[in-house]
Amino acid sequence: MRGGGLLVAGTTSDAGKSVVTAGICRWLVRRGVKVAPFKAQNMSLNSFVTREGAEIGRAQAMQAQAARVEPTALMNPVLLKPGSDRSSQVVLMGKPVGEMSARGYHGGRQEALLGTVTDCLEELRSTYDAVICEGAGSPAEINLRRTDIVNMGIARAARFPVLVVGDIDRGGVFASFFGTTALLSAEDQSLVAGYLVNKFRGDVSLLEPGLDMLYGLTGRRTYGVLPYAHGLGIDEEDGLRVSLRGAVRESVVAPPHGEDVLRVAVCAVPLMSNFTDVDALAAEPGVVVRFVDRAEELADADLVIVPGTRGTVKALAWLRERGLAEALVRRAAEGRPVLGICGGFQVLGERIEDEVESRAGVVDGLGVLPVRIRFDRDKTLARPVGSALGEPVEGYEIHHGVADVRGGEPFLDGCRVGAVWGTHWHGSLESDAFRRRFLAEVARAAGRRFVPAPDTSFGVLREEQLDRLGDLVEEHADADALWRLIEGGAPAGLPFVPPGAPPLGAGGPESRGAAPDPAPQSPEGLEMAHPEAQREARKKEGPEIAGSAGSRGQGLENAGSAEATPQGLENAGSAASRSEGLEVSRPETQGEAPRPQGPDGADVHVDEEAL
Repeated sequence: MRGGGLLVAGTTSDAGKSVVTAGICRWLVRRGVKVAPFKAQNMSLNSFVTREGAEIGRAQAMQAQAARVEPTALMNPVLLKPGSDRSSQVVLMGKPVGEMSARGYHGGRQEALLGTVTDCLEELRSTYDAVICEGAGSPAEINLRRTDIVNMGIARAARFPVLVVGDIDRGGVFASFFGTTALLSAEDQSLVAGYLVNKFRGDVSLLEPGLDMLYGLTGRRTYGVLPYAHGLGIDEEDGLRVSLRGAVRESVVAPPHGEDVLRVAVCAVPLMSNFTDVDALAAEPGVVVRFVDRAEELADADLVIVPGTRGTVKALAWLRERGLAEALVRRAAEGRPVLGICGGFQVLGERIEDEVESRAGVVDGLGVLPVRIRFDRDKTLARPVGSALGEPVEGYEIHHGVADVRGGEPFLDGCRVGAVWGTHWHGSLESDAFRRRFLAEVARAAGRRFVPAPDTSFGVLREEQLDRLGDLVEEHADADALWRLIEGGAPAGLPFVPPGAPPLGAGGPESRGAAPDPAPQSPEGLEMAHPEAQREARKKEGPEIAGSAGSRGQGLENAGSAEATPQGLENAGSAASRSEGLEVSRPETQGEAPRPQGPDGADVHVDEEAL
């Protein structure tokens, strides 16, 4: 028996799809429902390694934890990891298969993956009572609809109802709900069951007249209004504003356990990856974490972290251009604490030999750790367990760089020289006892009278945050109606909202999923599914939508550049935080499809059979 399901779409990127999906998963599992998350295609530099050694988005790993199940590659079969504003590494079923340009991916490769993602979804449905899917960006990205496998493409293939989430804190949520629906084809619209308002501040009764009018315009109800919740600490795709760091800044935090606070500066390098590594530090009372991009901001830091990055050589050049490299070398010479993680560890070494990621050849590192790095085409994906500073540690590895450690004291898989530490292990700071010992060492080296709290449990804090998400859904959404959607699908007879998507002849989106029913055309060539709407269009009046207010009472040229601003300064508009993320060129009218491109624009290998 196949389980039911739901697609959580959004009016925009960062509307709250990830947190709503996690909240629904936690609410369902508390009701005794066996549930799994799913995202067909994710673009993120925040990834995770499953127990079987597959790389998936961290958001899906977090959602699996919300559902109290072990994350697997089935939950995120396609992961795109940006290497520039025009290309990404394609990770298929947890393994990298090559770099590809946006045009190459959207020019046909993405469509070829529809069978793979639907197979994964069907396998999950055969195992779980319900599968909660997360969309990407907006389902109304009409320039990408033809090749869509993550929004309406997957909803159509699975016949899943769609719940559209809108962030009212940004403003314009009613227009976003209406416009998102009205830009979809009749077949797609038939699956859009309704809306969910996210991040509302104030008295909900003041919002209700607008919800009534939205129902009158679209014939679709709103399934809940979630209040703005401060300090939610969860792993999203690339949004820095929602994490346990946010909890430190926005909510009441316990005072320092000792006499001093500890100040941590994280260098916001380009293409920063797995910045969630510092969440566990920010969860500690008295630890203040901030992201920086100027050398002077390191002056009062007790610890500087150089985090992971998808572009090690690019990050190194960025550090040098901004004077941060010189400041890091000076700190190391003065015995002031520095921690390099993954790409940040590689930057701190003596030499980088890269013919894979940047293909820059041999590049001098900062030379503060006796390490030489050689990039290998095979990616290391592992879940290591070990010890450091006398305490047990767990982590995960995601890197192409192979470290040749030539001195220093052993530190996880890397080394330590004085107050400079380097490791490829992500997530090590989530090990509570190790984190406390590490912070005590940092405080001693920095001359701070900071004492780590003896009882901070990052795992417990994460569970508390996931329960908060479940509470939001249970208390502020129509839970019974949501369950009916998951179990029974979209309501029958949902009205069409003109004008709909452009027809195929105009470069429209219809090509994936179930074939749409033929729809009449207006004089302007727009799809109009209802005769009433056609009549009104001919009159050039505002269209009357079936299902009046009386039914409820009276009442990749999609993305910004990944390099436009430093990745990691609460930059929700960066390419890595967008749904499709890559700049999408206009289709070629003739000639060969362009070949896959690497980060520097050169042709690179793609495993054709894997795709």
